Amino acid sequence: MINTGKLAGRTIFITGGSRGIGKSIALKAAKDGANIVIAAKTAKQHPKLPGTIYSAAREIEEAGGAALPCVVDVRDESQVILAVQEAVNKFGGIDVLINNASAISLTNTLTTEMKKYDLMNDVNARGTFLVSKTCIPYLKKSTNPHIVNISPPLNLNPFWFKNHVAYTMSKYGMSMCVLGMADEFKEDGIAVNAVWPRTAIYTAAIEMLTGPNSGSISRKPEIMADAVYSLICKNSKSLTGQFLIDEDILRREGITDFSTYAFDPANQDNLMTDFFLDISESTKSPSAERSEVASPKHDVTSDFGDGRIAKIFTAIHANLSPELVTKTGAVFEFNVKGDEAGTWFLDLKNEKGATGRGKPSHPADAVFTMDSKHFFAMFSGKMQPTMAFMTGKLKINGSVEKAMKLEKLMTSLKSKL
Repeated sequence: MINTGKLAGRTIFITGGSRGIGKSIALKAAKDGANIVIAAKTAKQHPKLPGTIYSAAREIEEAGGAALPCVVDVRDESQVILAVQEAVNKFGGIDVLINNASAISLTNTLTTEMKKYDLMNDVNARGTFLVSKTCIPYLKKSTNPHIVNISPPLNLNPFWFKNHVAYTMSKYGMSMCVLGMADEFKEDGIAVNAVWPRTAIYTAAIEMLTGPNSGSISRKPEIMADAVYSLICKNSKSLTGQFLIDEDILRREGITDFSTYAFDPANQDNLMTDFFLDISESTKSPSAERSEVASPKHDVTSDFGDGRIAKIFTAIHANLSPELVTKTGAVFEFNVKGDEAGTWFLDLKNEKGATGRGKPSHPADAVFTMDSKHFFAMFSGKMQPTMAFMTGKLKINGSVEKAMKLEKLMTSLKSKL
């Protein structure tokens, strides 16, 4: 999306803007000549994640904007108040607030430690409320004030609660701020909206969370930057209280080709739908639609028996090779539940490789547990393994790193199932 210059001289306060989506939004606005306040904790380089508030500030200035890096933990009221005051002193006010800072832990009720619960709710829900509350007196003085929360639409499908209820509560807390504040400050002309990505967004944090292959199922953060940019350039009195999806915003701007946003253009039709969005017919990729109507290319007859799971292992057996064993170097056990319950194994570590029913003869490096319908969907390319794992449909015991190596095998099997 081409910059319009509409944000020149305007001041944008962004929480968690030292990397990822927040920094991408900052750089997009900086190209207009905006003033950017980077409010984040990262004053020193993280051992696993790149970027600090100072490196982000340098990039903002190189892009054409003015930058104010502020060390801010959004859980600390005094730090938030000080950063907002510094922003007002330096730039004369605040026109836009982007509540981007967030914490995540995809754990169920019994495995969520209370310190993790407190972290997510303090950063996501409380932090968003606190920063908004502190900025609003200055936003009221702006000629076109916006608050944008990077949070999801409120989807009360129990599926989005059962596997990580604490995280869902915290993100929905951000969204409820949109619901309440939009109406509360409508008469002041402050637009309060949420923006959420249609697909997974590739960032260093997501790679650390889901593994090195996360880029193949993700879009670049620039799609979120372009969507937020489009929103905050609009008249604040024209749109408020909405839960918007990045792709939908850009479609209304006339953008129909999203291939440039794919982190891996070769895989742009097989992206992972983001959390809290129920997959509908309209959001399925062309490749997924084709795979649903494709006829089987092989008979389901083998020593493994009948059924869809047997078909998967028949195809795997046909694709075994010394090269695959060398590249993978792992033994996998599959505990399949549901209609086609059973235990299967895949040895890609010893001799020429082997697969079959029952437990492996060598200790498994990773044990997969999932329902047979999800198992078939994953191996036939209709469900991304990362999505299955993150949404609780797939449970992995053992080495997640070894488990991720199965993705390439799954890709090779798509045309055979």
